[in-house]
Parts: sequence; C-alpha cells; structure tokens
Amino acid sequence: MKKHGAGDGPVIIKKYANRRLYNTESSSYITLDHLAAMTREGRDFKVVDAKTDEDITHNVLTQIIMEEESRGQTMLPVNFLRQLIAMYGDSMQAMVPGYLEASMESFRRNHEQFKTAVEGAFANSPFAEIAKRNMQMFEAATKAFKPGAGAEPAAPATGNGEDVAALKAELARLQEKIEKLGH
Repeated sequence: MKKHGAGDGPVIIKKYANRRLYNTESSSYITLDHLAAMTREGRDFKVVDAKTDEDITHNVLTQIIMEEESRGQTMLPVNFLRQLIAMYGDSMQAMVPGYLEASMESFRRNHEQFKTAVEGAFANSPFAEIAKRNMQMFEAATKAFKPGAGAEPAAPATGNGEDVAALKAELARLQEKIEKLGH
C-alpha cells in the first residue's frame, strides 16, 4: 500500500472499546467496509487502539478478510487456509509473510503487464475495439473475484462484414507473428 491521500503519511484510524472506528483525517466514524474501500483505493492507513495507542492494523485487516469471506464470495481456498495454518509454529513461519507478500506483488505486476500488453498489441488495428471489450470483460471478471463487487455486463459485439474481414486478416497476421516467435 503505497498511495497516499490528502496527508503525507498513513491515515490514522482509532478503534474504541465500543468497536467504533474513527477516521482522524475526515473526523468521522467509519465502518470496516470503509476501510476495505480505502484498501482497494490504495489508501494507506494505520489502525490504533484509542486507549493504548497500540497498532492493531493487522488484526483489523484480518477481520475485514474474515467478513469478506463470510459473505459467500470466498477467495481463499480451503486447502490454502489449511496449509497456512499448518505453517504456524513451523521453522519456516518467519519466511511465509515475505513470500506471500512477494507473490501478491508479482501477481499484481503480472496483471498490469498483461493488461498493458493486450492494450498495446491491438492498438491502431481492427482488433482495437474487440481488445478493448475483452479487457472490459477481463476487468469485470477480475472484479468478480474482489469481495463485494459484482461483474459488470460486457458490451455486446457489433460490426459489419467489412469489420469481420479486416479482423480475419489481422488475426492471420498475428497468427504468423506468433508462429515466428515459437520457432
């Protein structure tokens, strides 16, 4: 989480004994859903116990994951959870957080590279509009895996005979390029 908002550091969220969360930046009470939205937006925040000033960000993020998982849109497979639990107390436990963080960062980078490659591959070609629609469908599918987000319907494909012929020609040209890369 590297993006910052209005301030130059993380937003401080105070958690009170009555389980209420107070956003010191906006001077308002918020919910766990607000914190989940801030996370999706890349906003950096730190949750502290209002009485002890102890950093409880980890506990609150874990709570958000638990709530998202309980809503029926599970993202964490049972086998993964079992393996993760089995790692507690293991001699390799200290390495797991760094490994998981690096894996998620790699996944994010690959997603961005894929998106850029697809957009660049079809720029200024008859495939540009189809690629754009496919990216919209891909984004909708990605959002479907994000808790609390529903898939958006993709735009229907339209076109005429000339478009189809141009697309076939472009597809043949791209297929030739792929075959050359494979050899």
